[in-house]
Amino acid sequence: MKNVKAIAIGGFDGMHIGHQQLFEAVGETGAVLVIETGYANLTPAKSREHYTDLPIFYYELDDIRHLDAEGFIAKLLEEFPNLEKIVVGYDFHFGKDRCYNFDDLRELFSGDVEVIAEVKIDDDSVHSHKIRAKLQIGDIKGANRFLGYNFTVSGEKVQGQGLGQKELFATINIDVKGFLLPKEGVYVTTARLDDEEHYHPAVSFIGHRVTTDGSFAVETHILDGEVTEVEKLRLSFVDFIRPNQKFDDLDSLKKAIAEDIAIAKRKTGRLSL
Repeated sequence: MKNVKAIAIGGFDGMHIGHQQLFEAVGETGAVLVIETGYANLTPAKSREHYTDLPIFYYELDDIRHLDAEGFIAKLLEEFPNLEKIVVGYDFHFGKDRCYNFDDLRELFSGDVEVIAEVKIDDDSVHSHKIRAKLQIGDIKGANRFLGYNFTVSGEKVQGQGLGQKELFATINIDVKGFLLPKEGVYVTTARLDDEEHYHPAVSFIGHRVTTDGSFAVETHILDGEVTEVEKLRLSFVDFIRPNQKFDDLDSLKKAIAEDIAIAKRKTGRLSL
């Protein structure tokens, strides 16, 4: 922490284009200080580290919520003794009952305090809660536009019902605990397997398997070859295909999945993976 001369402070759930403005402002000797509220579900825990090359430090909100402005600044200077600059967003608040803002930082901190203005797209301000709302209605393109990247979840492979391999199309099932998930349905996606550097075109289903066993699943079919050995997967959402629906029989379901695959192949064929 001694080498850090500038820090961007915030919750940073989503690491979206607004957050990226703060990261750019701290420069090469900067770092990111995440105030971990426990509510992050776009980029929970350390998944934020995929979206910046800056070092990230974490404060648990419960450990600092009692501090007044002076106490907060004192803690920062104790842990970042060479701190010269603090970067925050225009709506930043801190301290007990969130009663302090950037004006208090400027009054108490002897270095530079830079406040990043509201970031908008088509006159609509970018906020994490708006990204969550877009995902929950299946507006993947809208969410990705605010994020500045394709919304991504990750998890370990888990055992599926085994029906895909035998009766339908082979899929990889993953446990995505901690992540907000988009609306139930079928999506054009890309998938990164284990520690591979490139992404595979894919089609993914999120929701309850209403045609078969009714259980909830996040499962992905890889389009450019069958995958047998994989332990973990990063899944990025490109576009929404259709909502979850119940089919009369497996033949109808298989036909629908084949159509989903054809759509996903057309759309991912335009991507540079």
